[in-house]
Amino acid sequence: MSRLIVVSNRVPIPDEKGAAPAGGLAVALQSALAARGGLWLGWSGESRADDAIGPLKMLRDGNIDYALTDLTERDVEEYYQGFANRVLWPICHYRLDLAEYGRREMAGYFRVNRFFASRLLPLIADDDLIWVHDYHLIPLAAELRRQGVKNRIGFFLHIPWPAPDVFMAMPVHEEILSSLTAYDVLGFQTEHDRENFADCLARQGTGMRSGPGRFSVGDRTFTAKSYPIGIETEEFATLAQRAAETSLHKRMLQSLDGKGLIIGVDRLDYSKGITQRIDAFESFLKRNPDSQRNVTLLQITPKSRSEVPEYEAMQRAVAEQAGRVNGAVGTVDWVPIRYINRSLRRPALAGLYRMAKLALVTPLRDGMNLVAKEFVAAQNEIDPGVLLLSRFAGAAQELQEAVLVNPYDVEGTADAMARSLAMPVEERRDRWRAMMKTLRANDVFTWCDTFLHDLTTDQSERPTRWVDTQRA
Repeated sequence: MSRLIVVSNRVPIPDEKGAAPAGGLAVALQSALAARGGLWLGWSGESRADDAIGPLKMLRDGNIDYALTDLTERDVEEYYQGFANRVLWPICHYRLDLAEYGRREMAGYFRVNRFFASRLLPLIADDDLIWVHDYHLIPLAAELRRQGVKNRIGFFLHIPWPAPDVFMAMPVHEEILSSLTAYDVLGFQTEHDRENFADCLARQGTGMRSGPGRFSVGDRTFTAKSYPIGIETEEFATLAQRAAETSLHKRMLQSLDGKGLIIGVDRLDYSKGITQRIDAFESFLKRNPDSQRNVTLLQITPKSRSEVPEYEAMQRAVAEQAGRVNGAVGTVDWVPIRYINRSLRRPALAGLYRMAKLALVTPLRDGMNLVAKEFVAAQNEIDPGVLLLSRFAGAAQELQEAVLVNPYDVEGTADAMARSLAMPVEERRDRWRAMMKTLRANDVFTWCDTFLHDLTTDQSERPTRWVDTQRA
């Protein structure tokens, strides 16, 4: 069995007891690495002066090696804070108005990808499989190919891929699209994302379909498919059951004093639709006065990318909006919105999901959104809560039994909240059973195994070489 190399912007290092960090993705990838023997390379999170970058920091846990590299302060500013998070992220989430393209940041993005390639190159054996993750590292395979690497290389995009008219508004879209053709297998969250990518290839004249899930560029062919990511379904369900017996769970129930819990859990980001959600919740309360004093919205929103000005402004705006609603609708003994601006441990979250009557997962655009799947897995099958889910989350393509909404329609979302809270228990059970069946059939381990199977065995029409269409 070939060794596996995983490359991502950041690397989740096991704790002193060897336990993987919280999160199904880290668990699944570390499981695959442990089974094959492998290496995980990425940024250490540390930035240094230009002349202070030392060698890779190597750690070992069982038969997994972790290779961490520092970046320069300039690298972090241009590659991470700049092009990755102020160009690629907003464009892939359909926010052209927030994209701030600069040639310096673009050059830094490609420069850091060359740097990652140079750090990885000496560690690659001839039969290693290489799996690159997410938008930070799109050009990595192209940089490795230029340095002679012929290994099978796969890429998985965790965020949405936009429609051609949106993608092609990015000044450097030709180079980004060409870079993706250097991979052997491209993975997207949904069929919509994969089709958007195919449309970009056709519109740009970069490549064409050569078969089901196959595309050709010159004499090279590669696979592009959807691999919707899952969670560790059974493990999370067990975690939620156990959390129901904890003191935190009991204190939370006591603090609710019989009120129904509505929950929202999102990283602070403009793609998550948090302000629209709060508007919809306020509208729900005003349109359904009988629900006032009977429900509470717990919005958990950890800080994100606080070094980027847009995120600092959004943090203030969400806090002010929650305060305004509490002041306008709340009473002395009832706070409509409990707003928490920090992260909680997964066991605590699992317990909160389980006691909630309704989850609001209403992003304006999301690659998948695993909160939706975790909420479903956490439910009590006898009395499950309802998932209210944005049509623009990737999860909506799998969880059709959720209550699907358009998050831009504030009044429509408010009405959906009312219908969800009034839903009969038999309907709630039917919806939950159908969604849980989907989650069990496609958990995170199935996702990982399916992608690696294609990367390992999809050798038909194997290309003789990769041609850099931007330099040829």
